[in-house]
Amino acid sequence: MATNWFTAPAPVARRVRAYFAPVNRAGRAPVLFDPAEQGAFNLDAPPAPWVSLGWIQEFTRKTASKTAAVMTGIPASPLGQVRETLEAEVSLEFLTWTKLTMALATGSQHMNLLVPASGASASADNAPAAAAVPVQSGSTSNLIALASADAAGFSAGSMVAVDADYVGQTGFVGAPVAGAYVRQPLTDVDYIRRVTFNVALVAQVTSAGLALAAPLPGGAPAAGAKVQALSGFVDREGGSFFQEWSALFVMPGSQGERIVFHYPRLQAMTGAEEAAIPLNGKHPGGLERVALKGRFRALPVTDPLDGERVLCYRSFLPAANSLI
Repeated sequence: MATNWFTAPAPVARRVRAYFAPVNRAGRAPVLFDPAEQGAFNLDAPPAPWVSLGWIQEFTRKTASKTAAVMTGIPASPLGQVRETLEAEVSLEFLTWTKLTMALATGSQHMNLLVPASGASASADNAPAAAAVPVQSGSTSNLIALASADAAGFSAGSMVAVDADYVGQTGFVGAPVAGAYVRQPLTDVDYIRRVTFNVALVAQVTSAGLALAAPLPGGAPAAGAKVQALSGFVDREGGSFFQEWSALFVMPGSQGERIVFHYPRLQAMTGAEEAAIPLNGKHPGGLERVALKGRFRALPVTDPLDGERVLCYRSFLPAANSLI
C-alpha cells in the first residue's frame, strides 16, 4: 500500500506562546531545554521549572551580530569570515498582568507591596509592613502551615509572600529566584519578602494554615521562612539591577509542526512600558487593552557540545509524515 507523504509548506501559526524560567544568578546557570526530549511537551503543562505566561503578541526577533572579512593578498581579497560580535534582541507584548510578566517587562527590581502595619507612615514602596509570621514545619508548595492564631490573620482571596528574613547579607537575595542584588547592608528585615517571587493567592484558610490556589514558584518554604500579606506589586524606572531569565517561545503550526526558540539568557533592556490596544475602534473614550511591552537582550552561553558561544537555539519539529 502506498504511503501518503506530503511536502512541508512554510508553517502557518496563529499565535506565539511564552515560557520563562529563572536563571541561577549566583551560579550563572541558565535553564537548559532539550528539544529532542522535551520539544513536543503539552503547551498547558510545560516541563519544570518552566512557567507558562500564556499567549503573547508582537513577537519579534532581531539579530545584531556582526561579521567581518579576513583579507589577504595584494590586492586584498576576502579569505574567509569571522564573527566580530554576538548580539540579539527580542521584543513582545504580554497579554496578562501578573507578578512575573510585570517583572519581565521592567529592567530593575520588581517588588511586592506588603500590607503596612497599623498606623505606618505612607511611603512610595517601603512603608513598615505588618509583622511576618513564622511558617511551621510540614509546609508544602500548596499549603503554608501556620499556628492557628497566625492563620486567623489571613483571609481567602488575599495574596502572600513567603521567604526568609533579611539579616544584612549582600549579593543576590530571594529564593529560589533572585529578586534583587544588595550592594550594601540594609536595615529592613522584610526586604527579601518585598522582592521575592515566592508569592501566591490564598484559596482557603483553616486552623492548620493557608491552602494556596496555585503552588509557590519556589516549592515548599525553606526552614526559617515567614509569610506576610501583600496588596499588589510595584516596579521602578531606573536602578542598577537587571532581570535575567531563560525563555522559550513556541509557535505551534496548523499542521502539527512546531517551532521553538530557546534563549538561555535574556535580560530586560528597557524600563517599564505599556501598549494601549483599542478594542472597539480608535475613537476617543473607547475601551483599550493595556498590554505590557517587553524588550530583551540575549546574552551568550557556552554550548558544552563543542564549546561554541551561542545566543539562541531554534528548533523545528516537522508535522507527522511530512517530507524532510
